[in-house]
Amino acid sequence: MVSRVIPVETFDLVIFGGTGDLARRKILPGLFRRFRAGQMPPGSRIIGAARSEMDDDGYRQMIREAIAEFGGDEKTDSDGIESFVAQLRYVAIDATGEGGWAQLAELMRGDVVRAFYFSVAPSLFGALAERLHAHGIADSESRIVVEKPFGRDLASAKALNATLAEHFDEQQIYRIDHYLGKETVQNLMAVRFGNVLFEPLWNSHYIDHIQITVAETVGVTGRGAYYDKSGAMRDMVQNHLMQLLCLIAMEPPSTYDADTVRDEKLKVIRALQAVEPHHIVRGQYDASAQGLSYREDAENPRSFTESFLAMKCHIANWRWATVPFYLRTGKRLKARSSEIAVVFKDLGHTIFEGDTARHRNILSIRLQPNEGMDLQVTIKEPGPGGMRLVDVPLDMSFAEALGPDQEAPDAYERLIMDVIRGNQTLFMRGDEVEAAWAWTDPIIEGWEARNDVPKLYDAGSAGPEDAMMLLHREGRRWRDIKG
Repeated sequence: MVSRVIPVETFDLVIFGGTGDLARRKILPGLFRRFRAGQMPPGSRIIGAARSEMDDDGYRQMIREAIAEFGGDEKTDSDGIESFVAQLRYVAIDATGEGGWAQLAELMRGDVVRAFYFSVAPSLFGALAERLHAHGIADSESRIVVEKPFGRDLASAKALNATLAEHFDEQQIYRIDHYLGKETVQNLMAVRFGNVLFEPLWNSHYIDHIQITVAETVGVTGRGAYYDKSGAMRDMVQNHLMQLLCLIAMEPPSTYDADTVRDEKLKVIRALQAVEPHHIVRGQYDASAQGLSYREDAENPRSFTESFLAMKCHIANWRWATVPFYLRTGKRLKARSSEIAVVFKDLGHTIFEGDTARHRNILSIRLQPNEGMDLQVTIKEPGPGGMRLVDVPLDMSFAEALGPDQEAPDAYERLIMDVIRGNQTLFMRGDEVEAAWAWTDPIIEGWEARNDVPKLYDAGSAGPEDAMMLLHREGRRWRDIKG
């Protein structure tokens, strides 16, 4: 299978925070891969903007080093790297003052797509937006990309949206969640709405429950101060897991365009029921041979912030009545894995004499580390001696399907190219963000009012025992966390 590369229009992309960790690890190496693939036109330019005093040559050297460290297999292409960095510029800029803005305005061209990536703290969004307009750098056709967190509660999310709306229309704002750029997440849409096989079964008549797991092996070392003010709910559930739940549960949109897709996602969020306290399990990883405890990593010996969260949710509509959605995410777990598992109901009756085992069809969508899908089906075990049934996966790995010479684009690569195209389908809309916080806030307020203390769990495990019981007491089991 050969993937098709469609070039985008020529553009000027300004990356505020252009010397930061995200720019060096993800944004610039990703753009280099799109350049090598022929998707980034030669006349396009990338302009780094940050506080550091540096010239164009200094910035180019920084990005050469970033590609050498984070560029993957492409980092050996010295000719390609030189052609790419030749398109880079740099401006030392004061986000809250006037320094550098006149120089940036001089660099901008009027006949290309203009995009601005806010890879900075949300507290700077308003200042950047105001100065982009005051200096005539942004116009009604310009696009801005903003990174999470989109607030830390409903009130701050509304304030942030209002700040951006003072200077940009909603169709100009691209709230990026890199999970939505993953190949598997987009293939979920194709599997659901492009095949006659699944959609008739995608309801409470045939589905027993759905599990969404995002597990990490790393702790919070190096970002403990930030994480301790957020926790798993704000850092992962309110955005990443919420978006995955929406794509699984949404109704078929009338067309595949940005607003019809996001309309359906919004309906899912608004249909989420309040979560009962006994359907929530919070945890903190304990000290072990693998490292320090969460409280030591966060440098807060009295922290009640969760590094693990599991919960049972329900969607109040006709399609999903009685179907529980189990969400689970955590740090320092046994493997790095992101998976959506659609568990279908048992057969009502088996015709095979002596077969007492439970056989269930399970559609597993793997987001990382090995993107792909498999469908567990029941077949006869090979060999003589009667009808013995076994469960086997029909496996589709993207690495195998695309072939050894094809590599699926990184999520950031795909999403930045969508910004240049003006396609907002995989980006969150303002009302969607606010609806997610409106559901999340009462859950957080509830456990704070109850003074709930997170349960300790061993690093390298699957989380607290209470999380296992969340499913066991209903005759279900979490799927194993596998890397």
